[in-house]
Amino acid sequence: MSKKAELIKEMLEMQAKFIADEQAGKFDAEDYYIGDGKNYRERYHELAAEVREIASKEVNFWK
Repeated sequence: MSKKAELIKEMLEMQAKFIADEQAGKFDAEDYYIGDGKNYRERYHELAAEVREIASKEVNFWK
């Protein structure tokens, strides 16, 4: 599996867990922005940036 595919897989797993927690009533908006959820948001942002960088190189897109 390519690095990009692995990163996307991790992002999808994070999304699925977030949706499940939200539907189960475990979601707390305050925590999402200033508590433990902040780690989730930061990690997801890192993954998205890395996927974007890989994809840009694949299509030879200059930012």
